Amino acid sequence: MGITLKELAQSLRLSPTTVSRALNGYPEVSEATRWRVIDAARRLNYRPNTRAKGLATGRAQAIGHVIPVTDRHEIVNPVFADFIAGAGETYARAGYDMVLSVVDDDEETQVYRDLVARGTVDGLIVHAPRQRDPRIPLLTELGVPFVVHGRATGTQVPYSWLDINNHRGFRRATAFLLELGHRRIALLNGLEELDFAIRRRRGYADALAEHGIVADPALMASGEMTETNARRAARAMLTLDRPPTAFLASSMILGIGLRHALWEAGLEPGRDVSVIVHDDELSYLGNDDGVPFFTATRSSVREAGRLCGEMLLDLMADPGRAPLTRLMEVDLTLGRSTGPCPTAPRASA
Repeated sequence: MGITLKELAQSLRLSPTTVSRALNGYPEVSEATRWRVIDAARRLNYRPNTRAKGLATGRAQAIGHVIPVTDRHEIVNPVFADFIAGAGETYARAGYDMVLSVVDDDEETQVYRDLVARGTVDGLIVHAPRQRDPRIPLLTELGVPFVVHGRATGTQVPYSWLDINNHRGFRRATAFLLELGHRRIALLNGLEELDFAIRRRRGYADALAEHGIVADPALMASGEMTETNARRAARAMLTLDRPPTAFLASSMILGIGLRHALWEAGLEPGRDVSVIVHDDELSYLGNDDGVPFFTATRSSVREAGRLCGEMLLDLMADPGRAPLTRLMEVDLTLGRSTGPCPTAPRASA
Protein backbone atom coordinates (compact mmCIF):
# COMPACT_ATOMS: atom_id res chain seq x y z
CA MET A 1 0.00 0.00 0.00
CA GLY A 2 1.36 3.42 -0.98
CA ILE A 3 1.71 6.60 1.07
CA THR A 4 0.66 10.19 0.41
CA LEU A 5 2.94 13.09 -0.47
CA LYS A 6 2.37 14.54 3.01
CA GLU A 7 3.40 11.27 4.67
CA LEU A 8 6.49 11.02 2.45
CA ALA A 9 7.47 14.56 3.39
CA GLN A 10 6.98 13.85 7.12
CA SER A 11 9.19 10.74 6.90
CA LEU A 12 11.97 12.87 5.37
CA ARG A 13 11.36 15.87 7.66
CA LEU A 14 10.95 18.08 4.59
CA SER A 15 8.09 20.27 3.48
CA PRO A 16 5.58 18.81 0.97
CA THR A 17 6.56 21.62 -1.42
CA THR A 18 10.24 20.62 -1.34
CA VAL A 19 9.38 16.93 -1.89
CA SER A 20 7.07 17.79 -4.79
CA ARG A 21 9.70 19.99 -6.42
CA ALA A 22 12.37 17.27 -5.96
CA LEU A 23 10.17 14.65 -7.64
CA ASN A 24 9.34 16.98 -10.53
CA GLY A 25 12.91 18.02 -11.27
CA TYR A 26 12.86 21.66 -10.21
CA PRO A 27 16.42 23.09 -10.42
CA GLU A 28 16.34 24.89 -7.06
CA VAL A 29 16.36 21.55 -5.21
CA SER A 30 19.88 20.25 -4.55
CA GLU A 31 20.98 17.02 -6.21
CA ALA A 32 21.57 15.36 -2.81
CA THR A 33 18.03 16.20 -1.66
CA ARG A 34 16.53 15.09 -4.97
CA TRP A 35 18.11 11.62 -4.77
CA ARG A 36 17.22 11.30 -1.10
CA VAL A 37 13.56 11.98 -1.96
CA ILE A 38 13.56 9.65 -4.97
CA ASP A 39 15.11 6.84 -2.93
CA ALA A 40 12.54 7.25 -0.15
CA ALA A 41 9.66 7.37 -2.66
CA ARG A 42 10.77 4.03 -4.10
CA ARG A 43 11.27 2.38 -0.70
CA LEU A 44 7.97 3.60 0.69
CA ASN A 45 6.00 2.89 -2.50
CA TYR A 46 4.92 6.48 -3.09
CA ARG A 47 2.76 6.96 -6.19
CA PRO A 48 1.89 10.50 -7.31
CA ASN A 49 -1.74 11.56 -7.54
CA THR A 50 -1.91 12.05 -11.29
CA ARG A 51 -5.14 14.06 -11.12
CA ALA A 52 -3.60 16.54 -8.70
CA LYS A 53 -0.38 16.64 -10.72
CA GLY A 54 -2.39 17.30 -13.86
CA LEU A 55 -4.17 20.23 -12.23
CA ALA A 56 -0.82 21.66 -11.16
CA THR A 57 0.90 21.26 -14.53
CA GLY A 58 -2.04 21.82 -16.89
CA ARG A 59 -1.51 18.35 -18.35
CA ALA A 60 -3.90 15.41 -18.54
CA GLN A 61 -1.19 12.97 -17.40
CA ALA A 62 -2.62 10.49 -19.90
CA ILE A 63 -1.65 8.96 -23.24
CA GLY A 64 -4.26 7.85 -25.77
CA HIS A 65 -4.73 4.80 -28.00
CA VAL A 66 -7.67 4.92 -30.45
CA ILE A 67 -8.89 1.63 -31.95
CA PRO A 68 -11.53 1.64 -34.74
CA VAL A 69 -14.35 -0.93 -34.38
CA THR A 70 -13.18 -2.81 -37.49
CA ASP A 71 -9.88 -3.38 -35.67
CA ARG A 72 -11.53 -4.43 -32.39
CA HIS A 73 -10.08 -7.93 -32.79
CA GLU A 74 -6.71 -6.26 -32.17
CA ILE A 75 -7.62 -5.85 -28.49
CA VAL A 76 -7.59 -9.63 -27.97
CA ASN A 77 -4.61 -10.11 -30.30
CA PRO A 78 -1.59 -11.21 -28.22
CA VAL A 79 0.61 -8.86 -30.28
CA PHE A 80 -1.51 -5.85 -29.27
CA ALA A 81 -1.66 -7.05 -25.65
CA ASP A 82 2.13 -7.33 -25.44
CA PHE A 83 2.61 -3.89 -27.02
CA ILE A 84 0.17 -2.31 -24.56
CA ALA A 85 1.89 -4.07 -21.65
CA GLY A 86 5.26 -2.68 -22.71
CA ALA A 87 3.93 0.82 -23.30
CA GLY A 88 2.02 0.71 -20.01
CA GLU A 89 5.21 -0.04 -18.08
CA THR A 90 6.79 3.11 -19.53
CA TYR A 91 3.72 5.25 -18.80
CA ALA A 92 3.45 4.01 -15.21
CA ARG A 93 7.08 4.81 -14.44
CA ALA A 94 6.53 8.35 -15.68
CA GLY A 95 3.23 8.81 -13.81
CA TYR A 96 0.93 8.68 -16.85
CA ASP A 97 -2.37 6.85 -17.30
CA MET A 98 -3.56 5.18 -20.50
CA VAL A 99 -6.78 6.11 -22.31
CA LEU A 100 -7.99 3.34 -24.65
CA SER A 101 -10.87 4.33 -26.95
CA VAL A 102 -12.74 1.86 -29.19
CA VAL A 103 -14.72 3.91 -31.72
CA ASP A 104 -16.86 3.54 -34.83
CA ASP A 105 -14.82 3.87 -38.01
CA ASP A 106 -16.67 6.95 -39.22
CA GLU A 107 -16.13 8.66 -35.85
CA GLU A 108 -12.37 8.08 -35.61
CA THR A 109 -11.34 11.49 -36.95
CA GLN A 110 -13.74 13.33 -34.63
CA VAL A 111 -12.57 11.30 -31.62
CA TYR A 112 -8.97 12.38 -32.28
CA ARG A 113 -10.11 16.00 -32.55
CA ASP A 114 -12.16 15.74 -29.34
CA LEU A 115 -9.33 14.11 -27.35
CA VAL A 116 -7.01 16.95 -28.29
CA ALA A 117 -9.53 19.78 -27.97
CA ARG A 118 -10.66 18.66 -24.50
CA GLY A 119 -7.11 18.06 -23.31
CA THR A 120 -7.98 14.46 -22.44
CA VAL A 121 -4.53 13.21 -23.46
CA ASP A 122 -1.04 14.68 -23.73
CA GLY A 123 0.05 12.39 -26.56
CA LEU A 124 -1.08 9.52 -28.77
CA ILE A 125 0.18 6.22 -30.16
CA VAL A 126 -1.11 5.37 -33.66
CA HIS A 127 -1.62 1.68 -34.44
CA ALA A 128 -1.82 -0.34 -37.68
CA PRO A 129 -0.73 2.40 -40.14
CA ARG A 130 -1.97 2.15 -43.71
CA GLN A 131 -0.66 3.53 -47.00
CA ARG A 132 -0.96 7.33 -47.03
CA ASP A 133 -2.59 7.11 -43.60
CA PRO A 134 -4.86 10.17 -43.11
CA ARG A 135 -4.38 10.12 -39.32
CA ILE A 136 -0.79 11.32 -39.64
CA PRO A 137 -1.49 14.68 -41.35
CA LEU A 138 -4.53 15.12 -39.07
CA LEU A 139 -2.51 14.73 -35.85
CA THR A 140 0.27 16.89 -37.29
CA GLU A 141 -2.30 19.61 -37.96
CA LEU A 142 -3.74 19.26 -34.43
CA GLY A 143 -0.25 19.79 -32.99
CA VAL A 144 -0.39 16.89 -30.55
CA PRO A 145 2.73 14.75 -29.93
CA PHE A 146 2.28 11.25 -31.42
CA VAL A 147 4.29 8.19 -32.40
CA VAL A 148 3.25 5.68 -35.06
CA HIS A 149 3.85 2.00 -34.33
CA GLY A 150 4.93 1.13 -37.87
CA ARG A 151 5.25 3.28 -40.97
CA ALA A 152 2.83 4.62 -43.58
CA THR A 153 4.03 4.24 -47.16
CA GLY A 154 3.32 7.32 -49.27
CA THR A 155 2.88 9.75 -46.37
CA GLN A 156 4.46 13.10 -47.25
CA VAL A 157 4.61 14.89 -43.89
CA PRO A 158 7.46 14.01 -41.48
CA TYR A 159 6.34 12.08 -38.40
CA SER A 160 7.72 10.00 -35.53
CA TRP A 161 7.64 6.22 -35.88
CA LEU A 162 9.07 2.98 -34.59
CA ASP A 163 9.03 -0.06 -36.87
CA ILE A 164 10.71 -3.40 -37.43
CA ASN A 165 12.52 -4.14 -40.70
CA ASN A 166 9.69 -6.16 -42.23
CA HIS A 167 11.16 -6.10 -45.73
CA ARG A 168 14.58 -7.38 -44.72
CA GLY A 169 13.14 -9.95 -42.31
CA PHE A 170 10.91 -11.61 -44.91
CA ARG A 171 13.50 -11.30 -47.65
CA ARG A 172 15.96 -13.12 -45.41
CA ALA A 173 13.43 -15.80 -44.45
CA THR A 174 12.53 -16.42 -48.10
CA ALA A 175 16.21 -16.61 -49.05
CA PHE A 176 16.75 -19.19 -46.31
CA LEU A 177 14.00 -21.40 -47.77
CA LEU A 178 15.48 -20.98 -51.25
CA GLU A 179 18.85 -22.10 -49.90
CA LEU A 180 17.13 -25.25 -48.63
CA GLY A 181 16.06 -25.98 -52.20
CA HIS A 182 12.45 -24.80 -52.02
CA ARG A 183 11.02 -23.11 -55.11
CA ARG A 184 7.27 -23.28 -54.45
CA ILE A 185 7.11 -20.98 -51.42
CA ALA A 186 3.73 -19.67 -50.22
CA LEU A 187 3.02 -16.45 -48.30
CA LEU A 188 0.19 -16.16 -45.74
CA ASN A 189 0.09 -12.42 -45.06
CA GLY A 190 -1.90 -9.83 -43.17
CA LEU A 191 -4.25 -7.31 -44.79
CA GLU A 192 -2.20 -5.73 -47.56
CA GLU A 193 -3.68 -2.28 -47.02
CA LEU A 194 -1.53 -2.25 -43.88
CA ASP A 195 2.05 -1.09 -44.23
CA PHE A 196 3.74 -4.04 -42.49
CA ALA A 197 2.05 -6.53 -44.83
CA ILE A 198 3.07 -4.52 -47.91
CA ARG A 199 6.70 -4.53 -46.83
CA ARG A 200 6.67 -8.25 -46.00
CA ARG A 201 5.24 -9.14 -49.41
CA ARG A 202 7.90 -7.01 -51.12
CA GLY A 203 10.67 -8.72 -49.15
CA TYR A 204 9.28 -12.12 -50.13
CA ALA A 205 8.92 -11.18 -53.82
CA ASP A 206 12.37 -9.56 -53.97
CA ALA A 207 14.07 -12.71 -52.64
CA LEU A 208 12.26 -14.84 -55.21
CA ALA A 209 13.22 -12.43 -58.02
CA GLU A 210 16.88 -12.64 -57.03
CA HIS A 211 16.65 -16.37 -57.78
CA GLY A 212 14.82 -15.82 -61.07
CA ILE A 213 11.43 -16.85 -59.67
CA VAL A 214 8.27 -14.85 -60.37
CA ALA A 215 5.90 -14.74 -57.39
CA ASP A 216 2.85 -16.90 -58.11
CA PRO A 217 -0.47 -15.23 -57.09
CA ALA A 218 -1.87 -18.68 -56.31
CA LEU A 219 0.73 -18.99 -53.55
CA MET A 220 -0.09 -15.64 -51.90
CA ALA A 221 -2.99 -15.01 -49.52
CA SER A 222 -3.76 -11.94 -47.43
CA GLY A 223 -6.44 -11.14 -44.89
CA GLU A 224 -7.09 -10.76 -41.19
CA MET A 225 -4.50 -12.77 -39.30
CA THR A 226 -6.77 -15.42 -37.81
CA GLU A 227 -6.26 -19.15 -37.40
CA THR A 228 -9.35 -19.86 -39.54
CA ASN A 229 -8.10 -17.75 -42.46
CA ALA A 230 -4.72 -19.47 -42.42
CA ARG A 231 -6.27 -22.92 -42.29
CA ARG A 232 -8.58 -22.15 -45.21
CA ALA A 233 -5.86 -20.58 -47.39
CA ALA A 234 -3.38 -23.40 -46.72
CA ARG A 235 -5.96 -26.07 -47.54
CA ALA A 236 -6.61 -24.43 -50.92
CA MET A 237 -2.91 -24.15 -51.74
CA LEU A 238 -2.25 -27.78 -50.81
CA THR A 239 -4.79 -28.92 -53.45
CA LEU A 240 -2.96 -27.17 -56.30
CA ASP A 241 -1.40 -29.29 -59.06
CA ARG A 242 1.94 -27.97 -57.86
CA PRO A 243 1.44 -27.37 -54.14
CA PRO A 244 3.93 -25.38 -52.08
CA THR A 245 6.81 -27.13 -50.35
CA ALA A 246 7.25 -24.23 -47.92
CA PHE A 247 5.17 -21.49 -46.25
CA LEU A 248 5.90 -18.06 -44.77
CA ALA A 249 3.27 -16.94 -42.22
CA SER A 250 3.03 -13.35 -41.00
CA SER A 251 2.11 -14.24 -37.41
CA MET A 252 2.16 -17.04 -34.89
CA ILE A 253 -1.64 -17.21 -35.10
CA LEU A 254 -1.45 -17.85 -38.86
CA GLY A 255 1.25 -20.42 -38.16
CA ILE A 256 -1.06 -22.34 -35.81
CA GLY A 257 -3.84 -22.44 -38.43
CA LEU A 258 -1.31 -23.53 -41.06
CA ARG A 259 0.00 -26.26 -38.76
CA HIS A 260 -3.52 -27.70 -38.40
CA ALA A 261 -4.04 -27.65 -42.17
CA LEU A 262 -0.80 -29.55 -42.71
CA TRP A 263 -1.66 -32.17 -40.10
CA GLU A 264 -5.11 -32.63 -41.63
CA ALA A 265 -3.37 -33.33 -44.96
CA GLY A 266 -1.05 -35.88 -43.31
CA LEU A 267 1.99 -33.63 -43.67
CA GLU A 268 4.61 -33.00 -41.00
CA PRO A 269 6.11 -29.49 -40.71
CA GLY A 270 9.86 -29.66 -41.15
CA ARG A 271 9.79 -33.04 -42.85
CA ASP A 272 7.24 -32.77 -45.68
CA VAL A 273 6.69 -29.00 -45.74
CA SER A 274 8.83 -26.19 -44.29
CA VAL A 275 7.25 -23.36 -42.29
CA ILE A 276 8.59 -20.00 -41.09
CA VAL A 277 6.44 -17.69 -38.97
CA HIS A 278 6.79 -14.18 -37.57
CA ASP A 279 6.18 -14.61 -33.84
CA ASP A 280 7.06 -11.29 -32.10
CA GLU A 281 8.44 -13.12 -29.02
CA LEU A 282 4.98 -13.17 -27.48
CA SER A 283 4.52 -13.52 -23.72
CA TYR A 284 1.29 -15.53 -23.87
CA LEU A 285 1.69 -17.52 -27.09
CA GLY A 286 5.13 -19.06 -26.92
CA ASN A 287 7.04 -20.90 -29.61
CA ASP A 288 7.49 -24.00 -27.41
CA ASP A 289 10.10 -24.51 -24.71
CA GLY A 290 13.68 -25.54 -25.32
CA VAL A 291 14.16 -25.91 -29.07
CA PRO A 292 11.51 -23.75 -30.83
CA PHE A 293 8.95 -25.61 -32.92
CA PHE A 294 8.72 -22.90 -35.57
CA THR A 295 11.64 -21.38 -37.39
CA ALA A 296 10.76 -17.71 -36.94
CA THR A 297 11.60 -14.11 -37.69
CA ARG A 298 11.53 -12.68 -34.19
CA SER A 299 11.19 -9.30 -32.53
CA SER A 300 9.93 -8.26 -29.10
CA VAL A 301 6.69 -6.34 -29.48
CA ARG A 302 6.72 -5.70 -25.73
CA GLU A 303 10.06 -3.92 -26.15
CA ALA A 304 8.56 -2.00 -29.10
CA GLY A 305 5.78 -0.82 -26.76
CA ARG A 306 8.30 0.34 -24.16
CA LEU A 307 10.36 2.20 -26.77
CA CYS A 308 7.31 3.84 -28.39
CA GLY A 309 6.27 5.06 -24.95
CA GLU A 310 9.73 6.49 -24.28
CA MET A 311 9.82 8.22 -27.67
CA LEU A 312 6.42 9.77 -27.03
CA LEU A 313 7.45 11.01 -23.57
CA ASP A 314 10.53 12.62 -25.16
CA LEU A 315 8.34 14.38 -27.73
CA MET A 316 5.93 15.55 -25.03
CA ALA A 317 8.83 16.99 -23.03
CA ASP A 318 10.09 18.90 -26.09
CA PRO A 319 7.20 19.38 -28.58
CA GLY A 320 9.32 21.48 -30.92
CA ARG A 321 11.95 18.83 -31.60
CA ALA A 322 12.33 17.04 -34.95
CA PRO A 323 10.46 13.75 -35.44
CA LEU A 324 12.04 10.66 -33.88
CA THR A 325 12.43 7.43 -35.86
CA ARG A 326 13.70 3.99 -34.98
CA LEU A 327 14.03 0.84 -37.13
CA MET A 328 14.45 -2.45 -35.24
CA GLU A 329 16.00 -5.46 -36.96
CA VAL A 330 14.53 -8.96 -36.59
CA ASP A 331 16.30 -12.21 -35.81
CA LEU A 332 15.87 -15.44 -37.75
CA THR A 333 15.64 -18.20 -35.15
CA LEU A 334 15.91 -21.83 -36.28
CA GLY A 335 13.30 -24.32 -35.12
CA ARG A 336 12.03 -27.77 -36.06
CA SER A 337 9.63 -26.58 -38.77
CA THR A 338 12.14 -26.18 -41.64
CA GLY A 339 14.21 -28.63 -43.61
CA PRO A 340 15.50 -29.38 -47.12
CA CYS A 341 12.98 -29.49 -49.93
CA PRO A 342 11.81 -33.10 -50.42
CA THR A 343 13.67 -34.47 -53.44
CA ALA A 344 10.82 -36.71 -54.61
CA PRO A 345 7.80 -35.01 -56.27
CA ARG A 346 4.85 -34.83 -53.89
CA ALA A 347 1.28 -35.32 -55.07
CA SER A 348 -1.26 -32.72 -54.03
CA ALA A 349 -3.00 -33.48 -50.76
